[in-house]
Amino acid sequence: MPRLQALLAAGGVAATSAGLALGVASVHIAPADAHRVTIGGARLTYPAVNAAAGVLLVLAVLGATVVTVGARTAWRQVRATRALLRAMSIVGPVGGDRVVTVIDDPTPRAFCAGYVRPRVYISTGALALLSEPELAAVLAHERHHAASRDPLRLACGRVCSHALFFLPALRRLHDRCRSLAELAADAEAVRAADGARGPLASALLTFGSHGGEEVVGISPERVDSLLGEPTEWSLPVGLVAGALGSVVGLAGLAWRATATASMHVSLGLPVVSSQPCVLMLALLPLTACAAAIVGRRALARADAAR
Repeated sequence: MPRLQALLAAGGVAATSAGLALGVASVHIAPADAHRVTIGGARLTYPAVNAAAGVLLVLAVLGATVVTVGARTAWRQVRATRALLRAMSIVGPVGGDRVVTVIDDPTPRAFCAGYVRPRVYISTGALALLSEPELAAVLAHERHHAASRDPLRLACGRVCSHALFFLPALRRLHDRCRSLAELAADAEAVRAADGARGPLASALLTFGSHGGEEVVGISPERVDSLLGEPTEWSLPVGLVAGALGSVVGLAGLAWRATATASMHVSLGLPVVSSQPCVLMLALLPLTACAAAIVGRRALARADAAR
């Protein structure tokens, strides 16, 4: 499942990036070939674009959107993680273990955070409520997340599923990969307890009964797995096939359009060079409006301060 998600994400990023690069490469700066028009005495130019170049421009816009959404989502994730880590009150390591850190929080919590060097965090509330076997099972679960670098893998999957918004299969696959990461960590905790499922199950019950709405990740599928019942999940074949077809179609469309795409534009601004007075007259009302808005906000802040 993670490999299928990575394959779709890589294909989508490659196709949209190719569209963006080819769209930029198809632009030729040639003022003599650009269309000209005169409006109100001002001479303007607009691009001369054929149908293939128009297709590439659409693909370029899609690629730029993917890059922008992906960068924004990644930045928000990093910022949220930093805010979480800064807000925690660190108590110290657990028994000299440098990977596990105790935080001062009465709510029973245990989680793995960090992208480059993931660490395990457990609250003082969890230490007070969990027995020694339960604590060992919880720490084994979270250590597996850290060893597998699940925070980084899941963060990359989340960024790709948001950036490639036109591939809904990625969101379904990302949700499944997140569930599989929890199930794999549960299996590791059971192995660390010599096959005993009770300690981890009772720890989950403790988190669920004392953690309130802040407890996440305890899904019915995890409970069924700990009870020895097989988990059921079906691959969204239609969505995956549609996503693969979309990626191949985008790549093929960009390749075919490149052969005949032609777009000629001018970087010159005739309204600036030949009609400076018209430009100044257009900018004066905009400048006055902007100054009025800024001044009004400044007066409102001054009145609020009084």
